[in-house]
Amino acid sequence: MRYLIRRILFYIFTLWAALTLNFAIPRLMPGNPVDAMFARFRGQVPPSATVAYAKLFGLNHSSIASQYVTYLSQLVHGNLGISFSYYPSTTLQVIMTALPWTAALIGVATILSFVVGTALGIMSGWWRGSWMDSLLPITTFLGSIPYFWFGLLAAFLLADQVHWFPLSGATGTTTSIGLNWSFITSASYHAILPAGTIIIASIGGWMLGMRNMMVTTQAEDYVVLAEAKGLSPRRIMVAYAARNAILPTLATFAMSLGFVVSGAILTEIVFSYPGLGYVLFQAVTNDDFPLMQGVFLMITVAVLVANFLADLAYVALDPRTRLTN
Repeated sequence: MRYLIRRILFYIFTLWAALTLNFAIPRLMPGNPVDAMFARFRGQVPPSATVAYAKLFGLNHSSIASQYVTYLSQLVHGNLGISFSYYPSTTLQVIMTALPWTAALIGVATILSFVVGTALGIMSGWWRGSWMDSLLPITTFLGSIPYFWFGLLAAFLLADQVHWFPLSGATGTTTSIGLNWSFITSASYHAILPAGTIIIASIGGWMLGMRNMMVTTQAEDYVVLAEAKGLSPRRIMVAYAARNAILPTLATFAMSLGFVVSGAILTEIVFSYPGLGYVLFQAVTNDDFPLMQGVFLMITVAVLVANFLADLAYVALDPRTRLTN
């Protein structure tokens, strides 16, 4: 119980520090969001309209301390402000519109790449020297390719040249969003190419890391003792070797799962996918402070929650952590 309380207090402090940085970083960026909004009108907007919009978005000349107190007060009440680039929509509305797309695409792709890569790493590390080791150079090479470059190559070959998959978008132009078969099939079809690029580019890292940990774990005393007891190789591999070897990988997976909220930004841009990564890119481009802060807040909360769940998983998987806490 003391361990749980300590971790909760730590994450509360980390959340406060992240919120403070979230407040400060956008304000340190050069540029004015209202000026960026009206730049396309080339001076045709009167100064009075600029002042009115500045007041609407809360861009007054109050002190930083006053803005910080207002910022925290609004967060407590669930008010993330009005988005500059998606006006008149609120920041929360924009995020909740994009979040399901990112969670479905990047989340599923991250989980699948972790499961497949970890499983391949377990088998490759347990049966060293087998044919599975020949997969390592291939997966490592694919893992060294950046998402966006691999996505561009896949889009050019599979979408532009042979027309197997759509080039951009999340659904068909005539497909209405809803829980119906037409929407599900259209969304799945559009997600195959961007999700496939993420999975193929990520498997190598999970496989290599898990294989190395499996090789190290096989020399541990508890594995040797299990073999001396005459337990089946499959049980030793899963219950003894893999269970302990997966702990470092689990922490890395928690971090990657937390960053699912931000999405694979460049991948979403390449495929014009309407997720949080693309929204964040639009927010940075247009100096949209509230939207940047809202997306960063979602990323922060997701990372902290994922790491807290990883801490709980550590305690469940490794009895040694219970003895030291």
